[in-house]
Amino acid sequence: MNAATTSLTGLARRLVADKIITELDAIEISRQATMDQISFVTGLVRAKKATSLQIALSASYEFGDPIFDLSALIFDVIPKNLVEDKLIRKHSALPIFRRDKKLFVAMSDPTNHEALREIGFATKLIAETILVEDEKLHQLLEAYFQSKTTSINVADNDSTDMEFESTEPQEAEITAESSEDDAPVVKFIYKMLKDAIAAGASDLHFEPYEKTYRVRYRIDGVLREIYKPPIAMSAKIAARLKVMSQMDISEKRLPQDGRIKLKISPTRAIDFRVNSLPTLFGEKIVLRILDPSSAKLGIDALGYEPEQKALFMDALDRPQGMLLITGPTGSGKTVSLYTGINILNKADANISTAEDPVEINLEGVNQVNVNNKVGLTFSVALKSFLRQDPDIIMVGEIRDLETAEIAVKAAQTGHMVMSTLHTNSAPETLTRLRNMGIPSFNIATSVNLVIAQRLARRLCSTCKKKTTYPKESLLPLGFIEDDFTKELNFFEAVGCSACKDGYKGRVGVYEVMKVTPAIQRIIMEEGNSLIIADQARKEGFPDLRRSGIKKAIAGLTTLQEIIRITTD
Repeated sequence: MNAATTSLTGLARRLVADKIITELDAIEISRQATMDQISFVTGLVRAKKATSLQIALSASYEFGDPIFDLSALIFDVIPKNLVEDKLIRKHSALPIFRRDKKLFVAMSDPTNHEALREIGFATKLIAETILVEDEKLHQLLEAYFQSKTTSINVADNDSTDMEFESTEPQEAEITAESSEDDAPVVKFIYKMLKDAIAAGASDLHFEPYEKTYRVRYRIDGVLREIYKPPIAMSAKIAARLKVMSQMDISEKRLPQDGRIKLKISPTRAIDFRVNSLPTLFGEKIVLRILDPSSAKLGIDALGYEPEQKALFMDALDRPQGMLLITGPTGSGKTVSLYTGINILNKADANISTAEDPVEINLEGVNQVNVNNKVGLTFSVALKSFLRQDPDIIMVGEIRDLETAEIAVKAAQTGHMVMSTLHTNSAPETLTRLRNMGIPSFNIATSVNLVIAQRLARRLCSTCKKKTTYPKESLLPLGFIEDDFTKELNFFEAVGCSACKDGYKGRVGVYEVMKVTPAIQRIIMEEGNSLIIADQARKEGFPDLRRSGIKKAIAGLTTLQEIIRITTD
């Protein structure tokens, strides 16, 4: 190392050692940055001698600071008017959050100790560096200064937009615990809820760990990490969510359930089903988004093939019998059930549902929230329904023999019964009932239709790209010779600014099996699910894989996605 190198700053020396820039470049850029009154890092980026990420990585190795991704920052949590704009512009350093007496400052040049001293002196706080990429920092600074002209106080909107109740002792306790940080926590949670709705998420996960805390959204069936707030916010976030969902915030040893209603417009509200779970390092809170509009999409929006839709509608038109929907958690069973209920929901029909819990409120439907703690089980609710002159009964899930027996009896005595089970296919649903203890004759004479379903990620129409596969590789996946009589068009996911990894939204994949006389005979002869499945194929009822292949050929999703969701 020569004299020129030793005269450089620690970051410049590191960049030279990493062979990202030369010694001459480092000296020249440092001199020019001083003349232009900008940081050495900004000078490097402007000179296009290194990318923001390369510089941040070298700085991270040199000074031991982790890199914070500003794209994951919730903009509304940035403290406003804490530091003068003049000082922020001078050092290209922006305070992004505060914890007690510490102020964390986003900087791309960790050697700028003067910035920390001046910001610390101005705020009477201890300023600490948060290492970020220079380009992202300048984008954030631009957005920050623009936002100064438009002030939106999310906390003020909280009481009008969110409908929730909580007792006075709970409110007093949360205020006493965190009066200083209440506003940032309220803003953060409110922003998370609204962003989740805008992103089309189905679930939000607030997860505490020993040294980190993260928030994840489930979008199109896949969990994605969205933000990593300070670990110190963990207890406050959990407490705030529990207050909003009417839980007991003093109880931290047992799981709890609750609900939140968020008004996003005068005519639209979104419900959140909330569950808290005590974990090793705090309470994990999971919110399931329950959008009432999803229950009113209409059958055409669900993705049934024409012949499958006809079978579904025919089963709904029958005055009695059982319609069963099966699939794993998150496969859209609830939406399918509610779609059927909406079709049947007329003034001349008495409809009762037993759910655990009621997810979406439906006008004109008598909905019962199952509560096992007080003895209100599915079977107890069903017995009561039968004494209230029902036409249509919906059971959220058949879990035990008693519930199954009552549901079958109701289907045989002039009632339309709809319910769900957790099985992998339509034929397996029939054998599951028999394994639960229902006599084969009762299954054969009560069940009209079984629907197995999955949700596949829908290809983005903007960026999807045509692709081809050799015939030899397709035949083992469930393709048949008839599929190759015409040209097959497949698409692959690419990814663009309008989608997530090449996918946007989801589409249903269904196995719709009518219980025909031939299948009834197999059931009464106690044939297994393989024999039932073989008969279903002979009668023209495609299984999940065949239905998914149709979706892939139609360009709605990828073949890889169909294989993923239909592989048991």
